[in-house]
Amino acid sequence: MSDKTYGCDVLVIGSGAAGISAALKAKQQGLDVLVVDKEPYLGGTTAISGGWLWVPGNKQGAAEGDTREEAETYIKALAGDSYDPVAVGTFLDLVPEALDFFENEADVEFHYPEMAPDYQMDTPGARKSGRALTVKKASGRMLKRDRLRVQPYLYTYTVFGYMPEIGPDIATFIKANRSLKAFLYVQKRLVRTWAERILFRRAFTRTNGNALMTRMLASASGMGIPMWTGTRVVEILKNADGVVDGAVITGAHSGTVHAKYGVIIAAGGFSDNTRLRSQVFAHDPRGDNHFTPTIGHQGDSYFLAQPHGGVLDTRPHQPASWGPVTVWKNLRGQNRIFPHLRAFGLPGLIAVNRKGERFANESYSYHDFGVEMIRENASERDTYGWIIADKKAMHTYGIGYAKPWPLPTWYYRKVGYLVEGDSVEQLAGKINVPAAQLKRTLAEFNSDAALGRDLKFKRGSNWFHHFKGDMEHKPNPNLAPIDKAPYYAVKIQMGDLGTYAGLAVNQRSEVIDSAGQAVTGLYAVGTAAVSVFGGGYPGYGANIGPAMVFGYQVGRDIAAHAAERAHGTSQAQVS
Repeated sequence: MSDKTYGCDVLVIGSGAAGISAALKAKQQGLDVLVVDKEPYLGGTTAISGGWLWVPGNKQGAAEGDTREEAETYIKALAGDSYDPVAVGTFLDLVPEALDFFENEADVEFHYPEMAPDYQMDTPGARKSGRALTVKKASGRMLKRDRLRVQPYLYTYTVFGYMPEIGPDIATFIKANRSLKAFLYVQKRLVRTWAERILFRRAFTRTNGNALMTRMLASASGMGIPMWTGTRVVEILKNADGVVDGAVITGAHSGTVHAKYGVIIAAGGFSDNTRLRSQVFAHDPRGDNHFTPTIGHQGDSYFLAQPHGGVLDTRPHQPASWGPVTVWKNLRGQNRIFPHLRAFGLPGLIAVNRKGERFANESYSYHDFGVEMIRENASERDTYGWIIADKKAMHTYGIGYAKPWPLPTWYYRKVGYLVEGDSVEQLAGKINVPAAQLKRTLAEFNSDAALGRDLKFKRGSNWFHHFKGDMEHKPNPNLAPIDKAPYYAVKIQMGDLGTYAGLAVNQRSEVIDSAGQAVTGLYAVGTAAVSVFGGGYPGYGANIGPAMVFGYQVGRDIAAHAAERAHGTSQAQVS
């Protein structure tokens, strides 16, 4: 261990949206900020995400007539008994000024889409637009020498290296094998992506969460904020007065960091930690029934705070934002994972259980579908299901990672991602599902789908369902019969986009102990902290929105809190 010492006003652990938001605001106020991240890249899970923010009260929503009362009604309905009115109120209070800061002071260019429906459109208070926003494309050139330091995309989720944006971009990609105009559009983007990767090691165009982090990291670099990668915090330190004022670090930079005003933990959740998962995830008591695509979520946030009284708040009725995934090995034997965040809301695809029965509305959000998938498998050792499709759907849309015509299916079959059968009976035998029941399931679904309805689960019955489907498919964007051989199946298991259970915090994002007392000088934001939404998943960006808003709050207030302590004028307020 090095005996080298470093000094700063604020130490931020983690370089995703939450940590960089805090760093940007603190630096803008004249504080000396240091960001450290154990990963080799900057950006964390945000950089591989869709890059959306769910932030009711933004200027678009206000212009469209969205009200605070509607937002509170909707969040409360989703949170149920886990609803925390103080935390929700703080979040909604902060949204306008936080977004104003990011747009006007941190060079983040948001895009306000005409339609981005809340995930539960049939719930009181839901709206079809005005709450979810995303970020405009960015160029890696704005990062200058840091261009290659941003966490690369999750490659399995790209189209041969290019990451389509949710909205018109991805809609055009879906039509590439049916429209010459769309084909040329896709060809242009892929060729440019490949050329830039060959010449410059990585494409310049950044979309989705990678664009968000590119913009935020460029601002941080421009402000002169040092950001150290490959640097792990192994211990958080307190001074003689019991106030957190630094940390011990190892790795690329090693020694002791003295942080005058405190430490902000933004190091992600714990969904990649077997021990914590087995304690908190009901479906994973052995730690082998869950697969996460997140970056760096090994529970560091909790383990760093726990010696100082930090506790894991498990009040959210769902401990994570769920997302079904497929896991397999490529031809080199490397582990691969694909999050099914949209794929099986498309026409001609359904999901069935091990009995060959549908068990949920496939056009639910990935989180809500995950809730149903866990419930369906509650009495089983393993949590899984199957996506089923026929030749028409495979030809038109593909199934997740398996791309559609004109690409052949042999590779996806060879690596074990895709199963093919010449008949329903043959497919059922290959995936060990009762053939008679699978045939009955398809017959029932097909008779309804031909009429553009789903009497069993009401799939395709609201704006959010349609947004996940093919808006040009008639009579229903989410439904088509599955009746043309060969038939295909893809296994889905349980994954997540980040934990909702997290460090207990008060309304100032200070870490609190089991008695509700603040751990002075220690803060937690993002998925390091308990979710403000109480286990519900309201819409696009339910993780990143609060991460940036609460990160902004801590960056704004951390020096003021230290000044209060110096004058002995404040006790931390506990939610």
